[in-house]
Amino acid sequence: MIRNQEALVLLLDVSPPMHNFLPEVEKLCFMLLQKKLIYNKKDLVGIVLFGTKVTKNELTKKVGGYKYVLVSQDIKVVDGDLVEAVRELPRGTFAGDFLDAIVVGMDMLIKKFLLTKRGKIKKRLCLITSALCPTKGPYKGAKEDEIGTIAEQMTAHGIRLECIVARGRLSGNMNMRIMEENDLLLKLFSKKTIAKTVYVESPTSLLGALRTRNVAPVTIFRGDLELSPKMEIKVWVYKKSAEELPVLKLYSDEAPPTDKFATHEVRVNLQYKSVEDPTKVVPLTQRIQGYSYGPQVVPISSAEWEAVKFEPEKGVKLLGFTDASNIMRHYYKKDVNIFIAEPGNTKAILAVSALARAMKEMNKVAILRCVWRRKQRNVIIGILTPNVSEKDSVPDSFYFNVLPYAEDVQEFQFPSFSNLPLSWQPNEEQQEAADDLVQMLYLAPFGREESLLPDVTPNPVLERFYRYLELKSKKPYAAVPPVDKTLKTITEPDPKLLAQNKSIIDEFKRRFELKQNPKLKKSTRDRQSGVKEEANIGESSDAGAINSVENTSVITMVKKIGDSTPIQDFEAMMSHRESPEWVGKAIKEMKNKIFDLVQNSNERDNHLKALDCLVAFRKGCILEQKPTEFNNFLLHIYKFCKYHNLNSFCESLASNEIMLIPKTEVTDRFISSSHLLHFILKVVHCVNLISFSNN
Repeated sequence: MIRNQEALVLLLDVSPPMHNFLPEVEKLCFMLLQKKLIYNKKDLVGIVLFGTKVTKNELTKKVGGYKYVLVSQDIKVVDGDLVEAVRELPRGTFAGDFLDAIVVGMDMLIKKFLLTKRGKIKKRLCLITSALCPTKGPYKGAKEDEIGTIAEQMTAHGIRLECIVARGRLSGNMNMRIMEENDLLLKLFSKKTIAKTVYVESPTSLLGALRTRNVAPVTIFRGDLELSPKMEIKVWVYKKSAEELPVLKLYSDEAPPTDKFATHEVRVNLQYKSVEDPTKVVPLTQRIQGYSYGPQVVPISSAEWEAVKFEPEKGVKLLGFTDASNIMRHYYKKDVNIFIAEPGNTKAILAVSALARAMKEMNKVAILRCVWRRKQRNVIIGILTPNVSEKDSVPDSFYFNVLPYAEDVQEFQFPSFSNLPLSWQPNEEQQEAADDLVQMLYLAPFGREESLLPDVTPNPVLERFYRYLELKSKKPYAAVPPVDKTLKTITEPDPKLLAQNKSIIDEFKRRFELKQNPKLKKSTRDRQSGVKEEANIGESSDAGAINSVENTSVITMVKKIGDSTPIQDFEAMMSHRESPEWVGKAIKEMKNKIFDLVQNSNERDNHLKALDCLVAFRKGCILEQKPTEFNNFLLHIYKFCKYHNLNSFCESLASNEIMLIPKTEVTDRFISSSHLLHFILKVVHCVNLISFSNN
């Protein structure tokens, strides 16, 4: 018997209330069988349809009854015939009784594995129905008694039941009494045996409601949770979630087409050759690992690596407790693990439950130091969050999330809108239009089911990949088909929603007018070698300088402010985000460039260029929240001009209204109104002196 082998019987409702959902049921079952062919090709699958015109099952022949239940495919190893059987399901014309279908499917599993030891193979029934058709009562007793009898048989033979109830929007002619009765019967299954019921309202939710691939859980740690040197709890640790990615292998088409035994396997053999003699292969005994350290490579032998390697001791230790509010959600790294008490250990179960409930009551989380296995090179620090169960049959547990070290945290600082000038901030009409747009796109509107719930929303990339894989298996040169309509509801906005709220979208467009920011045409040049380039520079006005800062399109990597296009070079350096050092370097070089233009100016020949640079420099300091850099530099320029009698530049400063950055434009270390007024009086006094001397 194969480990983790599963026998699955699909119970599919094809009665009239399910006709709208049957196209998605076909896709769901097709995807389920397709994944079994890839990952669990030894699993067994059977298909039962109910609500059909034809009646065909073993129970009808032996005991009678069980009408409109058709065994479409007997239980067998999954193959292409099963895949084709669910591609086009028949549309039934009779009411479907899901209780009859469950009994028929259970009977198939019991007879198939009657002589098989329990636990050797996993047995599952998957029921997909609308549960809107009436169910027949038993010959004796009530329906609730029949549910109890069925549940006992399922528990005795280790059969699990998974129910998916697909209804959509209910019409007015639905019999609410029948629907409520069927919901109650399905709820009884969950109480009396291992069963789970999921309700879906849309085709998209239906695609994700059924787990199409079962992964057997494997422990990553079994041992003691050390609370103190004298207190330990026996725990097992499993992975709670993991990212699913398809594994693609290399394929060789070099084998002859007539060779039926060709494996088409690709083997990769690496050879290391000497730099001095490329024809000489370096053997393993003469090779050593090298690590980059600046411009050189440092060789480290395996013996040296073993000597410096850190090998922590295996174990899980409690470091302490903290308030849950101290751990931000964005600190979590990697996948989630789950801590459970050692199965069958009553003392461990009680200890885990007591600790989890106390932590939840006090709103605390635990900080752990974890080394899952021997010879693990790194130590993991994470938090335990209590997971208190709502069911008496399910014990309490903990969720474990990995926390980052200081080196793992890279925080990027962005200026707030509130720190920008008032002219740049949205007004009340713009804010209201934005609020309406966000509210329109809200996935959980009042009175309706939330859209795209994570538990029932499939991954559209994986779904499309597996469908294309099946197509390629039959047609090797088939083109990629268009995106399925159901998957588009996940990846694209709902057209009906956009049409219904067109007025909100139009209002948002009207309040936020978009204007194209044209790119500056630049010729290719080597900035490091100092070769000058011809640039198409707009009008040298204040507005032109401001626009040049906002336009951050750069063709080449600018590392220095040149003479021909200093403003464009400055804004390009300010836009570099690889390191915060670029901002400081850009500010420093712009100061030097402006100072050189002022110092080496002959009357007004460089004044205009220096003023444009000052405007761009002021704008950049506001955007990067560096007002002190500009204010101190402008005071320095003023003092320099006054000392060297460069009164014409002071006059240009006043006429162009280039002033210190005040409180109204930034909030980070701004200057007071009195200092700004004092500076303005100085400039005005300087201008008056110029006018007096000219007279």
